[in-house]
Amino acid sequence: MSAPVSAPVSTPVSAPRVLLVMPLGELLGGGEMMFRQLLQHGRDGRVEWIVVFTRGGAMVDEAKALGYETHLLPVGRLRQLGRRWSVIRSIARLARERKVSMVFGWMVASQTMAGPAAWLAGVPAAWYQVGLAGPDWLDRLATLCPACGILVLSRDCAAAQARVWPHRPQRLVYPGASLERFDAARSESPAEARAALGLPPTGTLIGIVGRLQRWKGMHVLIDALPAVRARHPEAHVVIVGGAHEPEPDYPAALRAQVRHLRLDDAVTFAGYQADVPRWMQAMDIIVHASDREPFGIVVIEAMALGKPVVAGAAGGPAEVITPGVDGLLAPFGDAPALTDALLRYLDDPALAARCAQGAALRARDFSASRYADAVTGAILDLLDDGAR
Repeated sequence: MSAPVSAPVSTPVSAPRVLLVMPLGELLGGGEMMFRQLLQHGRDGRVEWIVVFTRGGAMVDEAKALGYETHLLPVGRLRQLGRRWSVIRSIARLARERKVSMVFGWMVASQTMAGPAAWLAGVPAAWYQVGLAGPDWLDRLATLCPACGILVLSRDCAAAQARVWPHRPQRLVYPGASLERFDAARSESPAEARAALGLPPTGTLIGIVGRLQRWKGMHVLIDALPAVRARHPEAHVVIVGGAHEPEPDYPAALRAQVRHLRLDDAVTFAGYQADVPRWMQAMDIIVHASDREPFGIVVIEAMALGKPVVAGAAGGPAEVITPGVDGLLAPFGDAPALTDALLRYLDDPALAARCAQGAALRARDFSASRYADAVTGAILDLLDDGAR
């Protein structure tokens, strides 16, 4: 077991200790980003966090730098059952030694370790379901593991988790975004961003941001583009995102689709980009075309920049956006409906301006600090419920 850092975050003597189990050490997606926000903003003294990573990466070093007692217990592959059992026992031993009040698994994979470890240590477990639970074996196994409750990030996630037996108490905690990174007032102008990024200086830029995965709907936006350009020939699509290892053929399929539709001069594939705020600032309209997105933090980021957004009419985005007030919605996979939504903005600049203004206001409800406060409060509620 790794040695803890020497300068733990200051907390009152009475604050309960909660052992966080995180299955990833690199900042790859929304679940990891949310964990990072908790580490950065969850230091108000109500809980003393102890962090266990089961894979190495930059977030391990960041947790140490923030002053958290941090442990790295590499778990290996799923099929290495002996090693996994050893890690479970190590987590349980740490929980007993540090007299923790709860073992909390971050994401479904970690609950398969946090739940059994908590049971061995004789303390309650809970976990954060950051996706849409389904009938697959991992969601079933995680839900079978001991837990006094589950945090979910949208009502859609709550409904999906409720269909998996056994039923556990749920707490809804909407994710947050690093709003200070997506602040138009602190950013360069869209024209300056375009120039810096080598994007077309004129015409409407319609952007989509995310890893290149079929369920994220980049192909739907490409399908919608010809009809948009029939009315607005200057419209240009920018796709920001790198390849997703389990879907190696999807980027090539997107490029083939662009060639087939003769849109080579109307679509830019930017690849993975670290400076997402600058790319978003360059865009005039931002599309989020994912199929049943659990939440969609990128929607909040776009809204924070004051951009007109078109998002999927299901999942988390439908719980965030009020159509015509702070954005528009279109069903996943429906290119004509997406076309209609884009044309509503392009044909009615006043609507686009109103939705952009409303979006910036709505995004304030989803700050990272508010999110960390809500996670902490939900965990304390679960502990209080267990003490009654």
